[in-house]
Amino acid sequence: MPENVLKLAQRLEQARKPFVLATVVWCERPTSAKPGARALIQADGSVSGWIGGSCAQPVVVREALRLLHEGGDPYLLRLGAPEAGLTRTGSGVRVFPMTCSSGGILDIYMEPHLPPPRLFLVGASPVVAALARLAPVLDFAVVQIDEDGLPDMQPDERSAVLVATHGEYDEEAVARALRSPAWYVGMVGSRRRAEACRQYLREAGLEEQAIARLRAPAGLDLGAVTPEEIAASILAELVQVRRRQPAQAPVVSAASPATAVDPVCGMIVEVAAARQRSTYQGQIFYFCCPACKRLFENDPQRYLAPKAHATYER
Repeated sequence: MPENVLKLAQRLEQARKPFVLATVVWCERPTSAKPGARALIQADGSVSGWIGGSCAQPVVVREALRLLHEGGDPYLLRLGAPEAGLTRTGSGVRVFPMTCSSGGILDIYMEPHLPPPRLFLVGASPVVAALARLAPVLDFAVVQIDEDGLPDMQPDERSAVLVATHGEYDEEAVARALRSPAWYVGMVGSRRRAEACRQYLREAGLEEQAIARLRAPAGLDLGAVTPEEIAASILAELVQVRRRQPAQAPVVSAASPATAVDPVCGMIVEVAAARQRSTYQGQIFYFCCPACKRLFENDPQRYLAPKAHATYER
């Protein structure tokens, strides 16, 4: 199974599709998953592999989808009973106490894999040639576009576009880029040329809010002269914009399903998919597994007091 999961991961990376690889790195029995168990969670919530039963898997899937939506670094996810010593400290530990009857503790390494941002380079100028050499060092996936390929250019929210056509088809390329969700649109040219391009965009019907996204002349003012120096100034601006705009990270756009908190273990349960539910004093409660439902029905008041469900230690 792990080998199949890794093969799937390779295919998804080649297709530029995001996923989270979850790996059990430590456990305290009894647990159904053992160290080395691995699962791959895709953006649609589908799971390949094995990471634990009805108590563990929903938390892992929900945390994976959160990672894909918000972005973030890998971290350790700890699951287990509150009395089992869930007091581990350290950087990047996210703790979820659970009271499922099986007991045990799981430490799961959550590793997001997001496709690298694409940098569309439009034109065939020396600056474009320099960027094509330098940008991969900063983990940009370079896509070079000429005039014939312009109709097929489709930047997404993880894409940047740099136009440098020496005035041949700047306006058409910039207009197409500004109509996309690309997080950066820049154009190489003089200030006079940039203003002429903006005027063209206004006459073409683009709104001022869209035109304001254009960075022209592209690049930070470093006093650059040579094509390589101009390329370096553009890369510096790309890094600056990327680091200051965390909103570019989300890759899951579907609306989140309605959820409820299991009053016994504190897990988040998807209401539509919950098979375990119980009604008490006119209110419906949802559970991750039959054990939690049984514990609740034996003594509802014990589990209705407010409680903290998760902690995140940085």
